Amino acid sequence: MTPVAIYHCPVGGKFGLPRQSGVATELRGSVALQAEFRDPNALRGLDGFDYVWLLWGFSENRDARWRPTVRPPRLGGNARMGVFATRSPYHPNAIGLSCVKVESVDFQNCIIYVSGADLADGTPVYDIKPYLSYTDSHPEARCGFAAQEGWRTLEVDFPEDLRKRLSAEDASALAQLLSQDPRPHYQDSPGRVYSVLFGPYDVKFTVEGGRLTVLSFQEPRPDTSG
Repeated sequence: MTPVAIYHCPVGGKFGLPRQSGVATELRGSVALQAEFRDPNALRGLDGFDYVWLLWGFSENRDARWRPTVRPPRLGGNARMGVFATRSPYHPNAIGLSCVKVESVDFQNCIIYVSGADLADGTPVYDIKPYLSYTDSHPEARCGFAAQEGWRTLEVDFPEDLRKRLSAEDASALAQLLSQDPRPHYQDSPGRVYSVLFGPYDVKFTVEGGRLTVLSFQEPRPDTSG
């Protein structure tokens, strides 16, 4: 398949991404159509929808082999479930499906501005389809093990001198991401320093108890692998 668009946002890798779309509502991003599909007519009518489905590729997981069972983060990483009963990236075909909110549509430049996505910067988008509430919404549906365990959230200590290095919008989005505890749920190592790529920074933080402390913003090292 050929990507029809590329997704752009401040999150530069898979660590730290929201665990599902719609969880980090303050995280903004854009879906920019590729050159061969960059025709305003292809987006005609899209501004009449509040949400769209994005079908995308797990570009941060290209070399991973599919697994018949996986350990869902919601179960703490200790219990195995069948891969087709999860939204794990280890499916036979590395395709993601996300429902995101349409903030605005730039017809001239063929860009859809969205919020609440769970994609990393640079993710290829293979298709865009409108969300239809009368067929896509099933509030009475059972959700299996996903309904049994809630996400734990953390208090975030975000020093003001660091917060000011980001726009107000990005600072709020980063705080929301961190509050959802990006660590694997089976991992609890007080004092350990973690990092997440956000915008131009490698954000360092620690977690102890129910509190996450942002330590520093560092410029990430340039990629010299190529």
